[in-house]
Amino acid sequence: MATYVIGDIHGELEQLKILLLKMNFGDADELYIMGDVVDRGPHPVKALQFLMTLPNCTCIVGNHEIMALTNLKLLLKEVTDTFLAKLSKEDMGQLLDWMKNGGDTTIAEFTKLSVEERKAVLDYIGEFELYKELEAGGREYLLVHAGLENFSEEKRMEEYDLHELVWMRTDYEIPYFPHKIVITGHTPTQYILGNPRPGYIYRANNHIALDCGACSEGGRLAGICLETGEEFYAR
Repeated sequence: MATYVIGDIHGELEQLKILLLKMNFGDADELYIMGDVVDRGPHPVKALQFLMTLPNCTCIVGNHEIMALTNLKLLLKEVTDTFLAKLSKEDMGQLLDWMKNGGDTTIAEFTKLSVEERKAVLDYIGEFELYKELEAGGREYLLVHAGLENFSEEKRMEEYDLHELVWMRTDYEIPYFPHKIVITGHTPTQYILGNPRPGYIYRANNHIALDCGACSEGGRLAGICLETGEEFYAR
């Protein structure tokens, strides 16, 4: 049995399938996804539906899932001019903001689903976890999409609010815990100051950053095996 963690997928279904093949991922293994499965890339909803078929997969919620949940609930009905005309200014503003952040690809696939399929996808996103604490290979890990804003070692995980966990970026220069490694997505490693390998997994100060810009030029979907530390890349 092996424990694998994969960074932000952002609709890159083919890269996900390639990565799992490279990992030789099987039924006895455990898979964790660091959030932001949806938006930007070509197949965000199909990526969700693929993950739904994996019983040994746990997804951490990302900020793009939060935006998607808020807006996709509005799209359970057929999108028509009449539907759009009835949207409140607040709902329309949220929808436009989401689309500016890559939600258009998610909308395109979601609206092609049947009503039953749409409800199943929404139910699945609603089951994503805020964070996950686990042990693998004799080491302790905390998996959280963005980081721990307003961090204090004395602060219990349940005291962090949603914004602190899924939106605010990690300070990778500061180790949060002496004996626990924090694994995050959210911040592409291309943007981490001092990273000697932008676009590849970043490891320093008891942090592992897995968002390697899967849907960006020069980026790739990435994952890691917690027992061995081996890194895997879709391209």
